[in-house]
Amino acid sequence: MKILHVISGGETGGSKNHVLSLFKGKTTNDMKLLVFQKGKLYEEAVSRGINVTLMEQKNRYDVFLLKKLRAFIEKNNIQIVHSHGARANLFVRLIHKNISAKWVVTVHSDPDLDFMHNRKMSRVFSALNKWALPKTDRIFAVSDRFKTMLKNYGIADKKIVPIYNGISFDRGKITTSREKFSLNEDDFAAAIVARLHPVKGHLTLFKAIAEIKEKIDITVLIVGEGDLKNSLIAEADKLNISENIRFLGYRTDIDEILSTADVSLLTSQSESFPLVLLESAREETSIITTDVGGVRDLIPDSSLGWVVPVEDPEALAKAITEAFSMKQTGELKLKGVKLRKFAENKFSVQQLQKSIEDEYRNLIEK
Repeated sequence: MKILHVISGGETGGSKNHVLSLFKGKTTNDMKLLVFQKGKLYEEAVSRGINVTLMEQKNRYDVFLLKKLRAFIEKNNIQIVHSHGARANLFVRLIHKNISAKWVVTVHSDPDLDFMHNRKMSRVFSALNKWALPKTDRIFAVSDRFKTMLKNYGIADKKIVPIYNGISFDRGKITTSREKFSLNEDDFAAAIVARLHPVKGHLTLFKAIAEIKEKIDITVLIVGEGDLKNSLIAEADKLNISENIRFLGYRTDIDEILSTADVSLLTSQSESFPLVLLESAREETSIITTDVGGVRDLIPDSSLGWVVPVEDPEALAKAITEAFSMKQTGELKLKGVKLRKFAENKFSVQQLQKSIEDEYRNLIEK
């Protein structure tokens, strides 16, 4: 099969890692990647030897490349166009009637929350994304909750297929010295890997830390970039928790950070199926997460981690306190080991790739 993945290219988080994971391992398929801008995704694709094409836009609103995109698809005899993200979805929607390829989409996030930091953009791009989605031949929802969300947007049930994220568990836990992160073995450290965006819930985390900082000596490693950085620094100072917070920015050693941390945090208001939680499980790091997307499929009960309500700093503080206590008794490490065993049996990248390929074949053979 000839498959083209289309994505904007500016992604740095879960959707970037998801797309790159689809190119892992051997395959008989002819797979290509197309992006509209240079960024971490493009750079990593090049470094991994992925067949990636850069079709740059003059600006976000430059639709003059639609003709080039259509020509690229037809010239390469693409059978499946697989788009990721609002911009890619819109562009493929605009040429869909004029290409012979089938069109599929993976929905990585809630369209209503993608641009919540900018109300004007939210109204326009969320509406355009929801306008595009019903016209696809197939939509992959990365959790059952997202399937329900898409149905509520008026998309036909028969078009939506839940396919959970997956990663490679071919290696064991990474071992690294805590000295690299200026931590001692006895220090209680938490890591949160997320772009600095309102939907990621950093403010809820800060309130929780402020509530427990007099009882627990905790260090939170914040990995990610975004427009909220300055306001988050100011908020940490206002809550008198600056000594507990370290902003690490964009990092390429995520696995080492997750392996070093005692707990991995996810405090989002909305997610699909966060890859960072699978990456945490691979490092045998216990998880504290808000009740979003498909997280309960990874943490179906309390023996595997903590699931707390969205925007509830008290519940988050309680979970962190329990994790701190379990570190003292040695139970926290055992919880992480159990989580990895569960995750690698259910959420491998091989299962992800096979599920998607099966759907491709079903579409082509119709």
